[in-house]
Amino acid sequence: MRELLLGVSLGLGAGLSPGPLLSLVISASLRGGFPAGLRIACVPFLSDLPVVLLATTVVGALPATLVAALSVAGGLYVVHLGVGTIRDARRAEPPAAGGNPPGGGRELLHGVVVNMLNPHPWLFWIAVGAPAVTAAWARTPVVAVAFVFGFYLVLVGSKVVLAGLIGAGRHRLGRRAYRLLLGGSGVLLLVAGGVLAVPGAAALAGLTG
Repeated sequence: MRELLLGVSLGLGAGLSPGPLLSLVISASLRGGFPAGLRIACVPFLSDLPVVLLATTVVGALPATLVAALSVAGGLYVVHLGVGTIRDARRAEPPAAGGNPPGGGRELLHGVVVNMLNPHPWLFWIAVGAPAVTAAWARTPVVAVAFVFGFYLVLVGSKVVLAGLIGAGRHRLGRRAYRLLLGGSGVLLLVAGGVLAVPGAAALAGLTG
């Protein structure tokens, strides 16, 4: 089925692309193992529903100022998380086998906020996802559901696999390696935040200037 393959292809690209949510999956998996990484990997199931519903019912462009503001707000929030992760990494201890994942609810909330403030899901569903679903639905609802199913299966599944790999190997890390990896995930968050915030701020300045 063409729509299913299209959804799988788009989901793989989105799932493995560097970004705030992927960085959060890495840091959560290092801290709390696979269960923590799994929670963050599944964030799109929680945060994308209003995005999909809005984009598919009102297919149109978001105001440019709103997109720019989302980029700035999301970027600054991700930078804040990155700074906290780097700070924690300086004194973090490798987790003991069988230890309880710390801060699960808080990290899940961070993931939802980050994804809601990230303009990329909004732009994807308005520019690509919503038109594809609308056209497929006109043919038959089953085809539209296949597109959405394939997209989210691979989008979330690729992050789940990454969380499993990191969670399985984190107990083998020494203190120095663990701190370096955790600090590296914080740096990834800083970079992802900058990638969101800087272009957004430039666009916002151009629109309001």
